[in-house]
Amino acid sequence: MLDETDGLPLDLPDAAFAALKAAGAAWHDESHAEVKVLEALALAPDALAARIGAYKFYFYRHRLDEALPHAESCVDFALAALGLPGDWRRVTPGDAAFVGTAVTLAPLPKLLMQTLMATGYVLARLGRIAESEEALSKVVELDPTDRLGAARLLATVRRGGVEEEDPA
Repeated sequence: MLDETDGLPLDLPDAAFAALKAAGAAWHDESHAEVKVLEALALAPDALAARIGAYKFYFYRHRLDEALPHAESCVDFALAALGLPGDWRRVTPGDAAFVGTAVTLAPLPKLLMQTLMATGYVLARLGRIAESEEALSKVVELDPTDRLGAARLLATVRRGGVEEEDPA
């Protein structure tokens, strides 16, 4: 369930880390894996890694209504860590280091954009298109060179989920 932290601290107590590892090991047993994810959240409710683990669990189980609040909590985490307003709609490109290549981008600004993109994607999958477009448009504003691919995702959402055809 856990992978690279992209330069962010793995802010989990050992017991919460063990619970997330157990969730990954029990992937084939959804109910047992969910118990372990919830255990990690209970042990470390404010830990980014627990929030990401919960988001991934519900997202990959196609339980998008349950994934959404965890994606949103990751956005809130990034906003707070960057010292930005609690409403991502008020964030502007000058508020943080939203520059660099996808590889060299500072971890917290990248986290904010990635988790906002994830939120937008889940909202689209839930049929909440206007909200999805708003979130994805904010990422496009913060990442005008589209290093993270939000512009392409936004265009796909605006086309009703249909990918552009390859020019043959």
